[in-house]
Parts: sequence; structure tokens; C-alpha cells
Amino acid sequence: MVILSELLSEGTSSSSSTRGYSSSARVPPSSTDGYRYDVFLSFRGLDTRLSFTNYLYEALIDANINTFLDDEKIETGEDLKPELETAIKASRASIIVLSENYASSTWCLDELVLILEQRITSNHIVIPIFYHVEPTHVRKQQSSFGDAMAKHKQTMEAETNADKRSQLAQKMDRWIKALVDVANLKGNDIKGRLETEFIEEIVKDIHHRLHVHLRCVGPQLIGMEYDIKFITSWLKDGSSHTTDILTILGMGGIGKTSLAKHVYGLYSHEFDKSSCIEDISRVCDGKFNGLLDLQEKLSSDISKTSSVKVHDASVYTSKIENAIARKRVFLVLDDISTLDQLDALLGSKGFHPGSKIIITTKERRLIERCALFKTDIKPKHRELLLQGLHETQSWELLCLHAFKCNYPKTGYEGVLYKLVKYCQGHPLALVVLGKSLYDRDVTYWEGCIEGLKKETDSHVNNVLRMSFNSLQSKNDKDLFKYIACFFVGIDRDVAETILQACNINIRSGIPNLLDRFLLSIGWKNELKMHQLVQEMGRFEVRQESHDKPWKRSLLWCHEESFRVLKQKKGKGNLVGLALNMRMLEKEMLGASYKLKTNALSKMDNLMLLQLNYVHMNGSYENFPPELRGLCMHGFHLKYIPSELPMENLVALDMSYSNIESFIGCYRNPQRLEKRQKLDGLCLKNKRLLGSLKVLNLSSCKQLCSLGDFNQFPALERLIVRNCTRLLEVSESIEQCVELALIDLSYCKQLKNLPRIIGMLKKVKTMLLDGCNLGESQTEDTNLDMDSLDMCNANKNISISTRTSFSTFVGAIPSRLKFFSSSLPRSLVRLSLVNNNLSTESFPMDFSSLSLLKELYLDGNPIHSMPNCVRTLHRVEILSMLNCNKLKLVEHPPHTVKILLYSDHESLEKVVFDPKMSPLMLFYFPRSYTPRSYEIEGMVKIQAMVGVEEKVLRSLGWINLLHNKRNVGNNPTESGMQVLSNVI
Repeated sequence: MVILSELLSEGTSSSSSTRGYSSSARVPPSSTDGYRYDVFLSFRGLDTRLSFTNYLYEALIDANINTFLDDEKIETGEDLKPELETAIKASRASIIVLSENYASSTWCLDELVLILEQRITSNHIVIPIFYHVEPTHVRKQQSSFGDAMAKHKQTMEAETNADKRSQLAQKMDRWIKALVDVANLKGNDIKGRLETEFIEEIVKDIHHRLHVHLRCVGPQLIGMEYDIKFITSWLKDGSSHTTDILTILGMGGIGKTSLAKHVYGLYSHEFDKSSCIEDISRVCDGKFNGLLDLQEKLSSDISKTSSVKVHDASVYTSKIENAIARKRVFLVLDDISTLDQLDALLGSKGFHPGSKIIITTKERRLIERCALFKTDIKPKHRELLLQGLHETQSWELLCLHAFKCNYPKTGYEGVLYKLVKYCQGHPLALVVLGKSLYDRDVTYWEGCIEGLKKETDSHVNNVLRMSFNSLQSKNDKDLFKYIACFFVGIDRDVAETILQACNINIRSGIPNLLDRFLLSIGWKNELKMHQLVQEMGRFEVRQESHDKPWKRSLLWCHEESFRVLKQKKGKGNLVGLALNMRMLEKEMLGASYKLKTNALSKMDNLMLLQLNYVHMNGSYENFPPELRGLCMHGFHLKYIPSELPMENLVALDMSYSNIESFIGCYRNPQRLEKRQKLDGLCLKNKRLLGSLKVLNLSSCKQLCSLGDFNQFPALERLIVRNCTRLLEVSESIEQCVELALIDLSYCKQLKNLPRIIGMLKKVKTMLLDGCNLGESQTEDTNLDMDSLDMCNANKNISISTRTSFSTFVGAIPSRLKFFSSSLPRSLVRLSLVNNNLSTESFPMDFSSLSLLKELYLDGNPIHSMPNCVRTLHRVEILSMLNCNKLKLVEHPPHTVKILLYSDHESLEKVVFDPKMSPLMLFYFPRSYTPRSYEIEGMVKIQAMVGVEEKVLRSLGWINLLHNKRNVGNNPTESGMQVLSNVI
């Protein structure tokens, strides 16, 4: 989404206009209807070349009007130059500056004749300007025009060659006729007018008559079609009684400046006054009086210029306020970074109705805090977020600069794919890399790719660092570096828990990073960071010590971490260290390297430690005592060493480990003896894990039990996914009164859950996917229906099972009944995915789950929506994807906002209550030919690619327009295929 020729202007100062004179004049980047130029300038150089014509030419160029101007200062020869004749015929219009000595030039008169001929034969637009001459004098050849024609007559009469004299006579007849014709045209008389205002009117007239703003975008724009349409619609929405502000948001180099400048060039002529102020942050930061200079430019663009130099910003603000209050203006303020800049350039008194202001910025919440929004009549404000190019657009942009075409050369496909993946749709990076790789062989490309992550002073990095440098506090900068090094892809709640324990202020820090687009939140609540932004953050850490990694505060590079531990160079300056031996296996040719625990003994301030698949020898009492977050995937011991300091831990992740139990005791008497033996090995001197809030034991295949939860009463998240040998969870879990999430997905051997879990009051999410809840267990058939109803009452539970009805038809699997009694009533999200549950497996009533908002029943063999779903009075998301036997979806709750299902052949009917509010309906087709069918209660159902944009806008689904343009002809490509409105 970027204008290629202007992309580098974001973050740097550059001009897109071509100035100066040449015989070929300004060659446009694209033609319109076969014309090479918009305007041909015919003028007498002696009179106006260095004055009026020069100013007019500059104004035309600034307005994006392709203009031909001849640079010959001395006229030679008698006949019109061929290139001038060609330029006239290649132009859509001509401006004729009829000045005092215009008629004295035979070239000018020949140009005039040809221009008027083109007017008749080719609909050529002719605009005469009477520059301090009277139209009557031109028409009747009086005054200077009479004198000039008299001289031409004398020259003709003095010619001794009869043929030449005859030719001159014919020319004079054509000249006289042309002067009469041009004087009779509607022209522009400068008499009594200021030249600046006069030129501005001419430029606007040309824009209007040539419809320059309708020129095809052409190859200059890639991926910005939707954004241009969006802004065009906003500009032309007919809001003549209000002032509208549009903020274009996005990270540095994403195309904000290019988009704003392009739209400004298209539509600025439609307003009384207009101004585009570029690179505001850079100018203000780089020059002492930078803001004053910008105010001066804005003031001169929208009001009469003054010869008096102003040195007070408040005076300029007052002048700007007065100017924008009187006339309908179109302003573009590019790269605003502070409130002072906004207030100085916009003031606080408001705009003339119908004015439009576009602001580009890297800070989301800045605009509505300015003085303009504190007035009684606030402007209408909208936002447009640019998020980068899609893969196909990235390919096109990179190819355009690397190969000067839209496709890669043979043999370059592999390296091109790697670069596109690296840039992640970032236009500036694609352009910079593409230009640097132009006309280079594949080997050079491969070397470039290898060196990318070591690049520290690139133009792209410098642009991105502007956002980092704008962070006001050390806390926010440290937070950004922590996340860039360790927390990208981590659940936001987990990351915030750990970071807060590291004395980082996340309450204001996270929002500040989000507002500057240094961070984003994924749809699964994970922390996301553009790869280029992440590398910029890590670059900032490297600056602490480029060649001596042990002197840095954070170590994330596995090679460097291994070297520091191997050489035992870690000191007290280290706060975080990550090492994953599996990331080094290839480099080490499969060799096994064991490290010693005493390598950590001097890292007294280490709070974040990741040692994945690391085999360490020695006493674990050498581990740093200040640890807040510890991750040890693939831990090789069967127990947790008793000497491991865990008093300050808030998060412990031991996924994929060999441990058999975690501080637990078996409640089954038959296993008591085995447990007592284990107690001799693990945790003889148990320490209270009073700070532990996050415990992750996923994929620990040897784990059999969980117990002694009284040892960690602060626990908030218990994640035990895919522990296939887990048999039981201790009743002591009732001590974990702060639990908010329980994930026991795919623990297929888990026979029961403590009923006491249902009494916990803060559990919002419970995930029980793939727990085989659909299998009947006859030994538990004595459980009552109330327990099953309770299962449905918990909103945040995800259960995936396989249902077997070998005992009797309609039987409710006892495991589901038992689990249902263990569901907290506080649940907000419940998922029962892949549990082999049939429709009959569900209870009749889910009303006990009164807070449930999300219910996931994916992958179950239900033939209709279970009746109990209708008893959920707050559910907003209902998902039944991959339910292959689903035939009927009938009367879902009125509160449902998003309904997801798969379009299988078995599906026959979907029925909605006519009283339902509008909802988003997503179906995922399983064939290349989408099926169309009527749905009761729906106005219409169709493929999203066929829904008109005005329909989406009328429904308030503006954000979906961006997705709509990316849906291809293959219905399986996009996933989201149908969008419907319920009435």
C-alpha cells in the first residue's frame, strides 16, 4: 500500500515534484487517454519567462499537472521547432500568456495557430491569459500587437523571393485570424489582480476542466486501492456543515505519508485553500525553529503572505486560526508526534464548515487530546489503520524494484520468498531491499538474506527507531526491549504477570507501546510485534555491548547464551537469558553439551530464565534467587529438585518434561506407597510457592497426578494440556481461590475432576478439549442430572470428546455428567471441542452458566444444536465447526453475535428468531462449489465477494471491507465466506 516513487519520503525529506526546465519538459509517469502532457505553456520569454510564467509553471507542477515549458531563451530560425509542434499535439490543453511582446515572436504566433487548430480537430482546451494587455488590442491588432504585425508586414514586403513572400503573406493571414479567434475566447485578465491569487484560480480551473483527479492510479500504487476509495468516500461524504479529521495510523514506513500525499494531489483543488505539511516530526526535532518554519509555510499556503517576519509561534497560530475559520480548507499534516505540534498548527478555534484535515501519525491516542477537541463544537474524527501489504502485493512491490517488472526472474523464486517473508508486508523494507538487490545474482541475494538480522544502521531501522525514541520513560523503553527479546507470541495476561513481578509498570507501558504501533495484540490475546520492529528492539539491547554479550542486560540469542554459560561469564548485570539447545543442535552437529549449574551462580539479578532442553549438572541451589519467570522445557529429571529456589517465582513452565508428579500426593491408597517413595526424592523440604501465578505442565507424558495446591495459593492459570497419563487432580485445588483459567485439554486418562472446582468463584475459562467426555463409564451412572446441568453453566470450558452409546440410546455419558458437576458458575468461555459428544449427550438446561459468552462445540457428532444452548442468555459466540453430522441449527440465543459452522452436505436448515439483533454468520465450505440456500429469518445469504460495499457500510461492518477485497475466487481460500444480516 504505497506510492513507489514517494515511499522513501516517510521518515526522510524528499520532493516528488520535478522542477527545472528542459525542452522535453516534465515527462509524466503515466499518460491519460494517450496524451503525454496535461498543459502546454505558450508565452513570450522576453516578457514573462523569469516572472509570471515561471510562477505559473511551478504552481502547475505542485498541483500534479504535467506541464510542457520550452527552455529556449533565444529563438532561432523562422519555423516552429518540431518538438514544440509535437508537444502541442501531445497536450490536452494549452495556456496562452498573451503579453506585450507576444505577437513580435513568429514562434509564438505559429504556436497560437497550431493550438487553435488542435482546438477544432482534437477538442484541445485553450485558456488565454491577457497579461497586462487588452483583449481588444489583441482582437484588432492595436497597440503593441499592431506594432508587431506591422513589422511582420514590412518583413514580408521586403522579401525579394516571390515564393517566400507568398508564404509569409499566407502566414500573416493565419496569424491575424488566430489573434482574432483567441481574443474572442473566454479568457483570464490579470488586470488589477494579485498574481498569486490569479495563478491559484488558473490552477483550479485546469484541475476542474481536465479532471486531473480522475487519472488512473496506474503502476505507481500497489495495494492501496481500498484505502484510496475509503478516503475518497470520506472526502465526498457531503458533510458541508462540519469539520472532519481523518487520522491515518500505522508503524513507520507503512505508507501513511505516501497515501496522504497522493490523495492530497487528487483533491486539493476542490477546496478554497489547501496545504500539505510534510515530515513534521523530523523538521521539529532537527531544527531549533522547525515548528515556526512549518507554521509559516501553512500560513502562507492558506492566507495572504506578509513581508513581516514573525518569531512567535502563538502569533502564527492565531493567523492560522483566522485563515481556517474563513475558508473551506483541505490540510495534510504528516507525521505528527506531539500535542504541541497539533495545537500550533491547528489552534483551538475550529474550522470553516466543510473543511477536511488528514493527519498521519505513529501514535494512536494523540489526536483527540489536542485543543481542537476541547471546544464546544468538536470535529468529527475517523481513523484509518494501515497494516502493510499482503503476500501477493509484497511480491509485486519487491519485483518491481528488484527486476523492474511484476514477476521474478527464473531461479529467484526461493530467495524472493524468503525476503517477502522477512519483510512481513512492510513497504519501505521491500522497496529498500528491492533497490539494493537490483541486477544482482542469486548468490548475492542469499548473502543479503544471511546478513539481514545483523544489519544495525539501515534506513528502515532508523525510521522504526523514531517510535522507540518517542517513548518518554525508561520504564516503557525497558518494557519494549523485554517484550522484543522474550515475550513475542506469549499470552498477554501471562506476560503482564511476569513483567509486573520484574518491577515493570505495565498499566501505562503496554498502552503506550500499542499507541505507537510498537506492539499489537493477536486474536488469541498473544503479544505480537512486527519482525522488523522486534529486531529494532533487540538492536537497542545490542548497543549496550556489541562485542561482549555478557555485559548486556538481556540475552536472547541461543549461541551467545550458550557461550556465556559455557564460559561462566554471566554477572549481575544480566536480567534475562534464553537458551534452547534444540536451536543449536544443527550448528553443533548433534553433539551433546552439558552445562554446570554454577554458571548461573553470579547472576544475582537474573529474573527471566529459559533453559529449554538443557542438561545441567550440579546443585540447583546455584540458580539465581530472584527468578520471576522460569521456563525449562524438556527438563530431564523425574522430580523438581528441592534446592531449586522458587520463592519469588510467578510463572513456571516445565512443558515436555519427564516429571511424574508436581508437589502432589496420590489420594488413591493403592498408590500411597509409591508416592511415599517419591517423597524421598522430591521436595523433602517443601517451600511454599506463595508467589506462583502461572503453572504450565503441558505435554509431560509421565505426569500422573497434581496435588498439594495449598503450596501455591496465588495460582491464577493452571495449564496441563496433553498430559496423557494424568489420572487425577487433588481436592486441594480448592485452596487456589485466584484461579481464572484451567486447561486440561487432551488429558484423556483423567477420570474425574474434583467437584470442589465448581465452587471456585473466579474461574473464567476452562478448557477440556479432547478429554473423551463422550465415552460412557457405567461405573459412574449413579450421578444425577443436576451435575450435568452444572457443566453447561460454565462459560469458559472447552471439552472435546468421542461419544459412544453402546449401553442404551439417549444415554448421557457419565464422564460428561461428572465433569459437569465440576464446572464453576463463573465461566465466561466454555469449549467442548473434539469430545465425540452427540446431541443427546447434553443436558436440557445450561442456565446455571449464566455468565457464559463463548461456547465451542467444534468437532462433535451433533446432528442439531443442543437444546441447552438456548438456555444461555449471554452467549455471544457459538461455534460448531467441523460438526460433520450437523443438520439443523434452530433458534440460537438472541444474544449471539457470531455464529460459526461448516457447510457440510448434511446441513439442511438454519433457523433464526426474527427478533434477533444483527449478527455475523461465518460458514466454512468444504467444497470448491459453495452451496446457496435460504435461511429462515435472514434477509439474504451469499458469498462475501458478492456483497456490495454499501450494504456492508449500512450494517456498520466497515472493518470487514478490508477483508472483502482479499477474498479470491476459490471459496476455500478465505475461510470466511458468508456474511448475513438477521432481521
